[in-house]
Amino acid sequence: MKISALDIKKQISPIRQELDAAIKEVIDNTSFILGAPVEKFEQHVVQYSGAKYAVGVSNGTDAISLALLALGINAGEGVICPAFTYYATAGAVAHIGARPVFADIDQDTYNISLSSIEKILLKKSKFKIRAIIPVHLYGQCADMGGILKLARKYKIKVIEDTAQAFGAEYKGKKAGTLGDCGSVSFYPGKNLGAFGDAGLILTNNKSLADKIKILRNQGNLDKYYHVFLGRNNRMDAIQAVVLDVKLKYLDEWNKKRQEVAQYYNKNLAGLAIKTPGVPDYTTHIYHQYTLRTSKSNKKCVDYLQEKGIDSRVFYPVPLHLQKCFKYLGYKMGDFPQAELAAKQAFTLPIYPELTQEEKDYIIQTVKEFK
Repeated sequence: MKISALDIKKQISPIRQELDAAIKEVIDNTSFILGAPVEKFEQHVVQYSGAKYAVGVSNGTDAISLALLALGINAGEGVICPAFTYYATAGAVAHIGARPVFADIDQDTYNISLSSIEKILLKKSKFKIRAIIPVHLYGQCADMGGILKLARKYKIKVIEDTAQAFGAEYKGKKAGTLGDCGSVSFYPGKNLGAFGDAGLILTNNKSLADKIKILRNQGNLDKYYHVFLGRNNRMDAIQAVVLDVKLKYLDEWNKKRQEVAQYYNKNLAGLAIKTPGVPDYTTHIYHQYTLRTSKSNKKCVDYLQEKGIDSRVFYPVPLHLQKCFKYLGYKMGDFPQAELAAKQAFTLPIYPELTQEEKDYIIQTVKEFK
């Protein structure tokens, strides 16, 4: 049996007619960048998320960079982010000239560690720490109460990286709506995925939203009148209409992911592997279903792949050990929990369209691994 990590064809098949009609309308109107389709999607995201403002942009990485720029983060200033996450979080910081400052993670949730953040903030530094980017990794929220408390104490900005958790909730509030900004990725493989690259920024601050709208569009307040050194980070109309159609189904899809996760949890209980830990302050929408083994995750993944199951390792090399960040001066041993997770964590396929036969085959195969 072959089971992919994600089957986008199965997701879009039941709503194909809606998607085709929405795309056709964009083509017929020949309005391909920003415009009414993007504005409509932004309004629907506001209604869905509870944020006061939503600004569609080119992708999730640019969403982080634009948020940093709009918040006034300057070159050379420090931005705290977890050492265990996808490159884009720290890459977006570095690309505006700011300095990624890595923190360790919580061993149970894989999200950024409060004690590691405070250790950084207490330490005297040659550069000023101006912001923190908690990543809501794998589909559940970081401890935003603790993070916001530290942010207020040390007067720093908070940008939630909600790339993997759009639709998750922290104490009843949607992820991405608690900090100064929330960045969202709509990469095709996300729970809410576009037909290409797309992203979004959530905020409750009108002046910030207005500034981001100008920054994403070459710094234009009016065409050919540039008030900021802006960027070309606009959302395409086709991506907006695709996302607008799919947004209506997001909660249903996330619920089905949760049901698959619960089935895995029940049937993998008692094995020498750790199922996902979910604190009571957050919901989990399972962008990834991540297990942890005391053995090598590579051996587990290789075995599952041999059996036709598309298991993955997210992420095999923590950011502080990536070659591109060597200039920051970190070394092996600086963030032990991140390094351990990189060696032990691996994922199982999880998406709404998994059949009962596929779920049972995955569970049985995991149980057979020695």
